[in-house]
Amino acid sequence: MIHVLFVCLGNICRSPMAEAVFRHQVEQAGLSRQISVDSCGLGGWHAGEPPHQGTRKILTAKGVSHDTLRARQIVQQDFDQFDYIVCMDEENLAGLKRLAPNAQHISRLMDHAANTGEANVEDPYYTGRFEYVYDLVEAGCQGLLAKICAEHGLSGTAK
Repeated sequence: MIHVLFVCLGNICRSPMAEAVFRHQVEQAGLSRQISVDSCGLGGWHAGEPPHQGTRKILTAKGVSHDTLRARQIVQQDFDQFDYIVCMDEENLAGLKRLAPNAQHISRLMDHAANTGEANVEDPYYTGRFEYVYDLVEAGCQGLLAKICAEHGLSGTAK
């Protein structure tokens, strides 16, 4: 099983959106038995809460399930448990590197996206641009899934 963790600041906007979108893509590819998905935040302010209303609204509009998602804070064991730790921006990357300076399996989501012109996924908690963030997340998740499939010899079949 390949384990993927998405990380943002509070785990109510971007990382749960990425978790839901990536899980949806994994399911559509028929790879749910090979890839597991989770998300968390660097901070614990929202632990136990569902995703932000804006995240829930865009996921519902796109037909992506999100009912079981609840915020949690990253823990040290996550660095050992997950094969891919994917964060949303430079600030998240710096925070993760402080927690695990030698970790080699941390990347930004936009590192996996083609032709977006973005290096970071902006925080819609502050900008309100949930639709734009969804588009970035979707592109990043598609690229990440292709990378994982290539690296692990997986061949999904879109349904």
